[in-house]
Amino acid sequence: MASSRVITHPLSRRQILKGGAALGLGSAAALGLRPSWADPWGQTSVYAKGVEEGPEVSLAIRRESILIDGKKARPFSINGESPGPMIRLKEGQDAVLRVTNLLDEPTSIHWHGLILPPGMDGVPGVSFPGIAPGETFTYRFPVRQNGTYWYHSHSGLQEQLGHAGPLVIDAAEREPFRYDREHVLLLTDWTFEDPMSVFRNLKTAEGYYNFQERTIADFFADVREKGLAATAEMRGMWAKMRMSSRDIADVTGSTYTYLLNGHSPEENWTALFRAGERVRLRVINGSAMSYFDVRIPGLKMTVVAADGQPVQPVPVDEFRIGVAETYDVLVAPEDDTAYTIFAEAMDRSGYARATLAPREGMAAEIPERRKIADRGMEAMGAHDMEGMDHAEMEGVADGDMEGMDHSTMEGMDHSNMQGMSDERSRMNANGMLAAGAAQPGSRYDQAGIGIDPEARRMLVYRDLKAFTPWPDRREPERELELHLTGNMERYMWSFDGKKFSEVSGPIHFNKDERLRLILVNDTMMEHPIHLHGMWMELENGQGELIPRKHTLNVKPGERVSALITADAEGSWAFHCHLLYHMDAGMFRVVKVS
Repeated sequence: MASSRVITHPLSRRQILKGGAALGLGSAAALGLRPSWADPWGQTSVYAKGVEEGPEVSLAIRRESILIDGKKARPFSINGESPGPMIRLKEGQDAVLRVTNLLDEPTSIHWHGLILPPGMDGVPGVSFPGIAPGETFTYRFPVRQNGTYWYHSHSGLQEQLGHAGPLVIDAAEREPFRYDREHVLLLTDWTFEDPMSVFRNLKTAEGYYNFQERTIADFFADVREKGLAATAEMRGMWAKMRMSSRDIADVTGSTYTYLLNGHSPEENWTALFRAGERVRLRVINGSAMSYFDVRIPGLKMTVVAADGQPVQPVPVDEFRIGVAETYDVLVAPEDDTAYTIFAEAMDRSGYARATLAPREGMAAEIPERRKIADRGMEAMGAHDMEGMDHAEMEGVADGDMEGMDHSTMEGMDHSNMQGMSDERSRMNANGMLAAGAAQPGSRYDQAGIGIDPEARRMLVYRDLKAFTPWPDRREPERELELHLTGNMERYMWSFDGKKFSEVSGPIHFNKDERLRLILVNDTMMEHPIHLHGMWMELENGQGELIPRKHTLNVKPGERVSALITADAEGSWAFHCHLLYHMDAGMFRVVKVS
């Protein structure tokens, strides 16, 4: 698909801003009025930073002074807003998105999760050269899907500075669920530090932003619970590895302010409803580094879409959303009262918050904060250290997870081992599992660290079930296994032990082949892995109805797999979506030919 690029003169602020697109939305929503950008079925959408409706949209990117959490800041803005406005397109349109760079540095926009021609994907150095200062780049592509997505810069660390926004695509036909009103909830993490300073700090001292280390009181509490010998052994093992059991997040609330639609918890952005309405919440994790656990105390949520794709309804009390994932949920508040939308950071160092209410100015109680959890030894895929030889122990003690034996499936309990035996019995003659079967070593029935499954109903990957089978029903022709590797002390991240700067060429997919991608996490951190240009069908044990995703969360020590139809010719980015991990080397290029 061709693009056009012309040099333009800087636009004035009056030309950039669309004015009243976002003004008066609260009262309009409360009265049930239908703005010009309401979707075809009459539901209205509210987003705090304005709306740009397609199919033709003009965006201008600049750096300007904007208040964030009541303090002066210099974020990147898009049409005068940071985060940027919601872009609304419709399935079946030909989108024309003109992006003008008013910065003094190159920039870009990647349309996260969209299936489009490679030249329109927006990754400098992979699919296009980037947008130079003073230049306008026109993205043109057919809109072939619907759902909740987002967009962000793929240039340097600009995403950390507010260069992101929601992208909603209305369906050409009625969706398999109904609702009366919708709200977009964009979660981001903001730091008043320069992102390059954050990166340097991470490289200088592992755990630089972790102010929640274990104390003497924690030690004695562990002794009471587990005994002196077990506690001493566990503490000794972590000390040998020069790691902390509370390394939950690299960057924490010690520097981050967690925002919802650009608003801090104290600012308490409000999403309006009328009692008895069914409300769709489009939740997007557009943060640089933060996982969130999302709940609305007093309201059951029904998950109806994941990464823009409809799934069979799953009633839950809470869900964990990895960086770059999206979930759509339905809620049906019956009472004329306020509810807190609570998005707690996975490491419990802070939270984002908004209010769902029938009127502006209302607020609900903020739920009790949970304590930070400790990682177990399964986080390193190494709960059975006795089975490791001396060289492997040396590797772990050096913080080098690549020295570990990947074949032993450590971190698995007896039921996991039984599961491996069951899986082997279902292998095909070619030695591969049947399409859709969960890999041995996957933990799709677990939400992750810090979650008590007895406390409330939590969404897990095993719950996700597509509405209809993917058209390509072929068994995989081959398997490609990649290990997620890193050295946390030196803050180096990689695939198969090699940073992007150290690899000699791209990963190759054969055009139109059906393949299985296996990801093995050899680190003690979660990694949200994103493939551009193609869907990944998560093999979560749902057979023909495995869900389609653009981003897969891989827990520490976990082995996951996805089926891919390599139907997108060209070069595509493939990376961890933790921004500093990607910049530190956990990035590859996939070439389909």
